[in-house]
Amino acid sequence: TDEEFDELCFEFGIELDEVTTEKQMAARMAGKQEEKVDEDDEVIYKIDIPANRYDLLCLEGLSLSLNVFRETQTYPQFKVVEPKDGKRLQMTVKPETLLIRPFVVCAVLRGVKFDQARYNSFLDLQDKLHQNICRKRSLVAIGTHDLSTIQGPFSYEALPPEDIKFQPLKQTQVFNAKDLMEHYKSDLKLRAFLPIIQSSPVYPVIYDANRTVLSLPPIINGSISAISLDTTDVFIECTATDLNKASIVLNIMVTMFSVYSQDPCTVEPVDVISSTGEVSTYPHLGSRDVEVEMEYINSRVGVKLDADQAATLLTKMCLTSTTIDDGKKLRVSVPPTRSDVLHPCDIMEDVAIAYGYNNLIKLVPDTVTIGKQLPINCFSDLIRSELAMAGFTEVLTWILGSKADNFDTVNRSAAYEQAATISNAKTCDFEVVRTSLIPGMLKTLGCNKEAPLPIKIFEVSDVVLLDPAAEVGARNIRRAAALFCGATSGFEMVHGVVDRLMEVMGVPSGGERGYSITPDCQDDCFFPGRRASVVWNSKVVGSFGVVHPEVLGRFGMTSPASVMELDLEPFLNL
Repeated sequence: TDEEFDELCFEFGIELDEVTTEKQMAARMAGKQEEKVDEDDEVIYKIDIPANRYDLLCLEGLSLSLNVFRETQTYPQFKVVEPKDGKRLQMTVKPETLLIRPFVVCAVLRGVKFDQARYNSFLDLQDKLHQNICRKRSLVAIGTHDLSTIQGPFSYEALPPEDIKFQPLKQTQVFNAKDLMEHYKSDLKLRAFLPIIQSSPVYPVIYDANRTVLSLPPIINGSISAISLDTTDVFIECTATDLNKASIVLNIMVTMFSVYSQDPCTVEPVDVISSTGEVSTYPHLGSRDVEVEMEYINSRVGVKLDADQAATLLTKMCLTSTTIDDGKKLRVSVPPTRSDVLHPCDIMEDVAIAYGYNNLIKLVPDTVTIGKQLPINCFSDLIRSELAMAGFTEVLTWILGSKADNFDTVNRSAAYEQAATISNAKTCDFEVVRTSLIPGMLKTLGCNKEAPLPIKIFEVSDVVLLDPAAEVGARNIRRAAALFCGATSGFEMVHGVVDRLMEVMGVPSGGERGYSITPDCQDDCFFPGRRASVVWNSKVVGSFGVVHPEVLGRFGMTSPASVMELDLEPFLNL
């Protein structure tokens, strides 16, 4: 029943979201009253699947996993079987593909028996993978072809778009790749993928031995090799910018539908010859081993299982395992369909699911603690209140920024050595972690230069500095900063803010335990002669001054401004 299926999904760790029909869905979209379900209506089950369980994205994989979980079916062994004539198909990769999509992996399914439901499921799985792990075809693009209409060996090339001519899928005329791009700009589905290759001087293309175009990845396949209900031998190729993801996608495609092959659960390999002449064979359907300690499983799940019991539970999750080290450890064999298993914690989670979360005994923790705000956060809130009562408005700026804004624009190029940088920054606007609050406040000021004067803003937040002694090589530092911009520089305003903060923090002015203002500040962000350092306990804990006119000009400001910045953490335990 639907209720039993709902319970089964919950126990397996997925969720039955809705049971509906196409008529009901159409009525809902049109804003009409939902019609009653007729006996002839096809029932649709909407199921929420974890994003990393690619093997559950089609009916074949989902039903297989649920039946193994119910222990009504054993998990099959997927095998790579050599061609009957002993000659593998080959895919040769040309060097020019390094300019656009450098990787390709391939496989063959022999003797597949399609009907309409299987055919629809096959295409639907491709779409789901394209939207999921393939990241809308930007990382991986899947091409499926009727092998009886093409002839190996194949070649993967990258050519100028004017040199690529073929008849695309569902089209009646021949296009070159450049004209095809213009044609698909009006296509609601395919136009989303055009930017992936459109700006490249060369486009990726796959040819067979007769120079028949199989596909123009990641856009469209050729019409000659299109699969149909009559297709029995399927050639699958995945072009990619990420070889690991391409291999995962290929494994999912061939394992899910090899069950319909003439020899079930068998896949024919293909040799891929790289541009350097290296030969790699795909798919990789071998299992990999992950070792996990039983003490780790029991302590995290909250049970007392021995290794044999845990191994039995893992069998329900499509994972076979053996006990090692006298039952202290499990060696788990992970099949090619379970790319989501990356760490012992994934094994532990599957043990918990198979055991049943409802079967876990609720216990009162041995240690009872009371949550409260971190002292530095409570302290920061008090500082915010004081600055707000002084008439300043709080701003929140990005902790990531560009190298130019954080250092060059404020005359602090030398401070770049202290900054934590983003190794794979997607944009120059977010390439370093800020080492000061001042650049962000000046950028805020520049974006609001039309606001009436005076402008009084503040921020209490973290900066990050490199620290070899820290566990991660850097540390967060909580700081407070305030900026005044008006008809005059307002130096006395930010000086007064420093004095007020010191007063409310209980730090006297002067003396052994007090703070002092010294004119030895060398920060070029400030105007010479109008800058000062804040010293406490023989250490510089802050600075303030009139912002240098050159710095203000780079932010588009013509009115003078002063700013202060103070470390808060040294005063936390006063």
